[in-house]
Amino acid sequence: MNWELIALVIYFVCMLSVGIVFFLRSKSKTDKDYFLGGRSMGPWVTAMSAQASDMSAWLLMGLPGSILAFGLGQAWIGIGLAIGTALNWILIAKRLRRFSQAANDSITLPQYLSNRFATKSKSLQIVCAVVFLVCFTLYVASAFVAGANVFTSLFDIDKSTAMLIFALILIVYTFLGGYKAVCWTDFFQGMLMIVAVLAVPIIIAITKDLDTSLLDTVVYSAKDGTAYSFVGDIFSASPAEIASGLAWGLGYFGMPHILVRFMSIEKPSMVKKSAIVAIVWVVLALAAVIVIAVFGRMLVGAELLANDQQSMVFVELSRDLFPAFVAGILLSAIIAASMSTADSQLLVASSSFTSDIYKPIMRKNASDKETLWVGRGIVLVVAVIAYFIASSKAEGAQAIMNLVENAWAGFGSAFGPVVILSVFWRRFTYKGALAGVIAGALTDVLWFIFLSSSTGIYELIPGFAVGMIASVVVTLLDKKPSEEVVAIFDKATAPIED
Repeated sequence: MNWELIALVIYFVCMLSVGIVFFLRSKSKTDKDYFLGGRSMGPWVTAMSAQASDMSAWLLMGLPGSILAFGLGQAWIGIGLAIGTALNWILIAKRLRRFSQAANDSITLPQYLSNRFATKSKSLQIVCAVVFLVCFTLYVASAFVAGANVFTSLFDIDKSTAMLIFALILIVYTFLGGYKAVCWTDFFQGMLMIVAVLAVPIIIAITKDLDTSLLDTVVYSAKDGTAYSFVGDIFSASPAEIASGLAWGLGYFGMPHILVRFMSIEKPSMVKKSAIVAIVWVVLALAAVIVIAVFGRMLVGAELLANDQQSMVFVELSRDLFPAFVAGILLSAIIAASMSTADSQLLVASSSFTSDIYKPIMRKNASDKETLWVGRGIVLVVAVIAYFIASSKAEGAQAIMNLVENAWAGFGSAFGPVVILSVFWRRFTYKGALAGVIAGALTDVLWFIFLSSSTGIYELIPGFAVGMIASVVVTLLDKKPSEEVVAIFDKATAPIED
């Protein structure tokens, strides 16, 4: 009997059940309930959902596989993410919750950025929605790659079939249940992920005799064929490599699927508790994954690297350490990581299209019911496109890393500077925000195409910098914001009780 399969089936049944329950219990038919949960999410669900949707299968396959193949210098990415997570919760979360409500009770990030400046222009909403659809499709594709890798490692099925099964399960509960189903599934998936990443290194430390001399062995990077010392790489990393790793943290300020969690929490006063839970979760998870990669280098690294299977380090260690059923539960954490990110991104991409393009531009008189079903249709469209992108990409840790890197940089460059300025700068204007989004996105794309390889600098760094400069310069050249816009800022920052 295949106990790993039984564990995965139980997991999938649970996820589908959540979607069906929320579909059957749904009393409201409004897009606000479907896309934002009626701003009724508690602090624990908000925190766990935000972090689970943040850390995709990249956490359990891409990052440890990348460290195993390219050296411990890749751990700088984890350090940058931990810092970025903390700053995002501390600086942005509470303010964005209050600003989004003060700005005409906005339910999407593009809608917020328009309402924040009390404008009737739809230019920013359209630009944002286009960036959303492109970047989220890439992100969902990375989840499909990771999900398919797990399926093909467990069952004798081809990659396309594995992706199809993964996509269908994901689509069903997102399609039916909306934001509440996504948040609650993410809550349980976040719990599963943290248990899994902590269990593996703890059991290894207790039960295995580790040969630390293997860490000093010079090996050849799967990235460019150059020799490196596995441990020494983190200390000898160049300034550009360290800056690129830390720059990942900048991306958080522009991640719509994370920022929407801040907007949905029931009360701004709950943010502090959510922040503590989220920061502790991400620090533990990232540290554990780095340790998994180090232990994996000593226990299974040579074999995995020889077969170009470095992304499977967590899978191999889980199977080696635990009985089949327990291993199946731990491997479900990879599926959980993939789904918890992809479901959120599908929903945010859908909400952006329906709320920012379809209803205000294409069908101004569309009913809430029509808008809701169009949103569900977009979930299907994005998933199908992501499926074909994932099918055309190479397998392994680098495929996952590449897709996530591209989407992460795109969001961080386009929206990070604008979100920060929108909640801190009273003088900030609509034209400044529009310029920042466009300049950041274009710089990110052009740098990636023409300069990323030659400079070794992650495109998020110049994209974020140019977006910030463009936002500030255009705002200063623009006329001062109207009294209505200033009133929105003052209302959101007023010292009132929640």
